[in-house]
Amino acid sequence: MKRRQFVTGVAAAAGVAACSQESVECAGGGSTAQQTFEWNLVTSWPPGLPGLGIGVENLASRIEKASNGRLKIKIFAGGELVPALEVLDAVSRGTVQMGHDSAYYHRGKVPAAQYFTTVPFGQTVHEINAWLYYGGGLELWRELYQPFNVIPFPAGNTGVQMAGWFNKEINSVDDLKGLKMRIPGVGGEVMQRAGASQITVPASEIFTALQTGAIDAAEWVGPYNDIALGLHKAARYYYYPGWHEMGPMLQCTINLDAWNSLPADLQEIVSNVCQAINVDMMAEYTWGNAVALEQIRANPNVELRPLPDDVLRLLKKLSEEVISDMAAKDEWAARIKASFDEFQRIVIPSQRIGELAYMNAREL
Repeated sequence: MKRRQFVTGVAAAAGVAACSQESVECAGGGSTAQQTFEWNLVTSWPPGLPGLGIGVENLASRIEKASNGRLKIKIFAGGELVPALEVLDAVSRGTVQMGHDSAYYHRGKVPAAQYFTTVPFGQTVHEINAWLYYGGGLELWRELYQPFNVIPFPAGNTGVQMAGWFNKEINSVDDLKGLKMRIPGVGGEVMQRAGASQITVPASEIFTALQTGAIDAAEWVGPYNDIALGLHKAARYYYYPGWHEMGPMLQCTINLDAWNSLPADLQEIVSNVCQAINVDMMAEYTWGNAVALEQIRANPNVELRPLPDDVLRLLKKLSEEVISDMAAKDEWAARIKASFDEFQRIVIPSQRIGELAYMNAREL
């Protein structure tokens, strides 16, 4: 029923503004100040999921409020209108006007897109924001997506994640061999090179796959979201740190034809709200992860463990190989890697003297 209603609406609107009945100017092709827009937004997330799902709801409601109701956005959770991992395709085709997901879900089609979520042992949330907003990263991202008729916006971040939930102990690199693990992106390819089987399933299927033994391990996000999916009930061992995702960016994508149909003031509102959500979501995760981790630490059925150093060394070595191979095969990946690596080169000493030194001092 939702699909039939939606298709009928899109056929009539096609992502272009519908004039307000009260606007005489609009009927005559004059001012766009009274135009109203009704858009549809698809996501990869289960409905109401803390952080990711709530962030999208806040994005839509804030745009509607800031625009005084001139731009209304209807949200479809992952799988309701399009498959959870096909958000970018739907936005590109104009099936919907907006999407919210992770760029690395589409690395099979756009290998360099991985950089606009995260790469293993890459940048933290503060670092990737700096690179995107001030280091030229956002310009590269938009140029990369232009052939797909899509304009991307940073729209959320979870901060450093966890290595994941395991039903098998990881005591050495040998324990990675034969492991069946849900882990997307470059991190998944790294695990394959380490001897594991990389499996990609949407969030809604992780719990069942882990509980039934279809997979041995799964990374999702971190304590806040992992508890929401009940993963602490499906696996015993909870490993850290999230070597593969230390500052994963979420993307809001907008069909370019729909974007160009907006007047300049609504474009500015959308852009500003995306940036506000980018900040707000990180604040929510910092709070939510702290609260949820306390619950996990108190759970006698969960063992919180660090990954062994030899495992992390192997994963870092393999990550460098995978990223270098990607850059060698893809011109866009090489171009973005050069910009990303140059900023990381100068930001690491800065963070070591600032953030890391303070964190160490606080523990004295």
